[in-house]
Amino acid sequence: MYRYDEFDHTFVRQRVEQFRDQVERRLSGALSEDEFRPLRLMNGLYLQLHAYMLRVAIPYGTLSSRQMRCLAHIARTYDKGYGHFTTRQNIQFNWPALKDVPDILLDLAEVEMHALQTSGNCIRNVTADQYAGAAADEIEDPRVWCEIIRQWSSLHPEFSFLPRKFKIAVTGAPNDRAAVAVHDIGLRIVRNEAGEVGFQVLVGGGQGRTPVIGAVIRPFLPKRYLLSYLEAILRVYNLLGRRDNIFKARIKILVQQVGAAVFADMVEDEWQQIKDGPVELPAGELERIQAYFAPPPFETLPDADSGFADAQAGDPAFTAWTRSNLAAHRQPGYAIVNLSLKPVGGIPGDATAAQMDAVADLADRYSFGEIRVSHEQNLILPHVRLQDLYPLWQALEGIGFATANIGLASDIIACPGLDYCSLANARSIPIAQEISRRFAALDRLHDIGELRIKISGCINACGHHHVGHIGILGVDKKGEEFYQLTLGGDATDTAALGDLIGPAVSVHKVVDAVETLVGVYLEHRQNGERFLDTYRRVGLQPFKETLYATH
Repeated sequence: MYRYDEFDHTFVRQRVEQFRDQVERRLSGALSEDEFRPLRLMNGLYLQLHAYMLRVAIPYGTLSSRQMRCLAHIARTYDKGYGHFTTRQNIQFNWPALKDVPDILLDLAEVEMHALQTSGNCIRNVTADQYAGAAADEIEDPRVWCEIIRQWSSLHPEFSFLPRKFKIAVTGAPNDRAAVAVHDIGLRIVRNEAGEVGFQVLVGGGQGRTPVIGAVIRPFLPKRYLLSYLEAILRVYNLLGRRDNIFKARIKILVQQVGAAVFADMVEDEWQQIKDGPVELPAGELERIQAYFAPPPFETLPDADSGFADAQAGDPAFTAWTRSNLAAHRQPGYAIVNLSLKPVGGIPGDATAAQMDAVADLADRYSFGEIRVSHEQNLILPHVRLQDLYPLWQALEGIGFATANIGLASDIIACPGLDYCSLANARSIPIAQEISRRFAALDRLHDIGELRIKISGCINACGHHHVGHIGILGVDKKGEEFYQLTLGGDATDTAALGDLIGPAVSVHKVVDAVETLVGVYLEHRQNGERFLDTYRRVGLQPFKETLYATH
């Protein structure tokens, strides 16, 4: 993974000291809250419903064990003993005291982390496939390009005050695990007919009050031109994006207004002026950054391991876990291991300081000291030998991270909702916990199969409900919590927005409603197809008829 150079160290420490001075002036009253707000936002500090919240960047979702231990230290020392992993592969601390935030940022700087540009109208943390560099289906490691984009975009003088926040995601595999179609810019690493590797470029995706699937504006972009093409997109948006209406300011609105083809032409015209200029990488820079992402020293191992097979044969609980929580690795004899942060009745994405320390230890023991964060709010150990899976699973059982539910009904994405967020209309966490308890039985979970349930507490869609197989949106009706339900959303390479099923249901009925929808799916399922496949085949009507006949 990337290591800071001298510039990075100096840059981050200077920003910490600048912010320390700004915090001192706020605490003394020399700065009002209105004056302090843009300063704190550019350093990842929000003022939430009950307290400040600090959002720490985890670029492209990659952490070292040392960095994870630092996060545990921050949770233990400055917060209430836990952190919350988010859908942008970041971590949020929900209870820091303002006076402590500069010290937190200094501790982060010691392990090459920061909170820069995790908020504000700028290019946010660049996200990637959580299996990058390990996945069997990968064309090329997207983290190299995420790091290049991170360096290019950090405090970019032209793009530090955009019309609105801006999000970029990169996937290196045909199976999209980075949700690129619902980002302002989505990049898919692809091969053209000549076998050359480049990028398919999508623009104008997003969720919130105006959900949109991004449009492909360039089917193939040679790798050498990535930065100049991104620069051209951002220049067009910065020039033409609306600043008079916060709800109409995202690039998706601009692309919709002018049309994807016209927008692509404007980008092309801008790009032609800069494509051979100084924007692109200096000679040798790509190779320098690629070296940081060289594969770890894998052992030469057979494809199968007898000890692993024996453990599967002898322990049904372990077998269930291997069925849902492992992914195929490109290196023979290894597996990608998903750690579920969704125990029965738990808060999705939360991890205690003790759990973070334990994961760091397990990463050192079993995964070359490397950890990943997924946008589904889980953790990953990307490089584990097959022979180590059984003792690893036993250790994960001990810390509560071995629930065999990845991709299943209780592996729920949920925003913090009204328990924390001042923007929320309804609670998300209690609904997620209740659904998790309702679908706690592993045999039933695995029989239902892949089912992505996603919950947001307001229209801003931080819980990605628009692209859930079952999406749940909290709304307020005269002071009471209700929930709208959508069906058929998808964040993968077959991306789609969910269809609204009908009137919202009350907080007391929403979990029963999810149960009913699952029952309709099981009634219509053919040949073991997924919920999403059944929905696409039979459509909305059977679900709607049954739901409103019973609720």
